[in-house]
Amino acid sequence: MLFAFKVMLEPDFSKSADGLLPAIVQDAQTKTVLMLGYMNAEALATTQSTQKVTFYSRSKQRLWTKGEESGHFLRVESIHLDCDQDTLLIMAQPLGPTCHTGADTCWDLPNETRFGFLSALEDTIAQRKAQDEDDSYVASLFKKGINKIAQKVGEEAVETVIEAKDNNDSLFLNESADLLFHYLILLQAKGYRLSDIEAVLKARKK
Repeated sequence: MLFAFKVMLEPDFSKSADGLLPAIVQDAQTKTVLMLGYMNAEALATTQSTQKVTFYSRSKQRLWTKGEESGHFLRVESIHLDCDQDTLLIMAQPLGPTCHTGADTCWDLPNETRFGFLSALEDTIAQRKAQDEDDSYVASLFKKGINKIAQKVGEEAVETVIEAKDNNDSLFLNESADLLFHYLILLQAKGYRLSDIEAVLKARKK
């Protein structure tokens, strides 16, 4: 993985009385915030040269490379400086759990990919499936079984293709939304979610 910077980093360490600036570490893939540490100029230089996140430990009073004991390093992909030049954002690849407790993050939150509104929609579909409400369209599809759900996806796919050949963008987008919605239902009917498809696509990446 190439180590990249958007701009030449010139943090203003003089803004802190002890010469330490906060450094937020975020998973480069999932965008989950993993931890917060502090860096002085030497810690930043070490991070840049080794591509392993290195902080200045206020308790140990020395440089501390995350993972130096556990082996769960944070492999740096890029570093960014905020507009006030006093906070660092580090995009990294975690090589194991980030927190010393064994949790994915120091806030005990799972480090998993979220797809914004689509993930919220997946959660809603799962909720409707579990509640099995009579007035729920989603629940009614699950009641009819996998064949009906698959058939519906096929119908929406055909309608999307038809609209793709036309020039009505509104109809095409609406059919595309219907197709994606029913595909999410099909995924859950088979016991999967978008993250499973993401994993397959990642495995194909060369």
